[in-house]
Amino acid sequence: MLKGFKEFILRGNVIDLAVAVVIGAAFTAVVSSIVNNLINPLISAFFKASSLDNAMVITLNGSDIKFGAVVGAIINFLIVAVVVFFVFVYPINQLKKRAERLRSKGIVQPDAPITELDLLTDIRDLLQAQQSPPQQAGKHADPLP
Repeated sequence: MLKGFKEFILRGNVIDLAVAVVIGAAFTAVVSSIVNNLINPLISAFFKASSLDNAMVITLNGSDIKFGAVVGAIINFLIVAVVVFFVFVYPINQLKKRAERLRSKGIVQPDAPITELDLLTDIRDLLQAQQSPPQQAGKHADPLP
């Protein structure tokens, strides 16, 4: 039983998951701080309220319906999604595309931007073509059928 537990704990997936949870908790603290200390005050200023929880409150038969809290939760979710996408997902995807292009060196994709390496390769090929003597027409020409 202990051997099975040891194998379970030492699997790469469990370690990766543990690291992801720790990083996620730290990231949550950063995003929450940005949202609570920067974004919410800006939104509250727009609604002229100290907090979104207290903004847009409707009292119905003695019960408070807090539309501001719902709007605030939706805005917080959207802000977190935007931050995660533009700070983590998009840059990592761009790095993966560049790495893939470097791995497939000789294969040029049609939508790939021209890099300095591409320009230098073209210049090298042009210089080699200028320096090599021209081939005579009869030596290596294939006969026509």
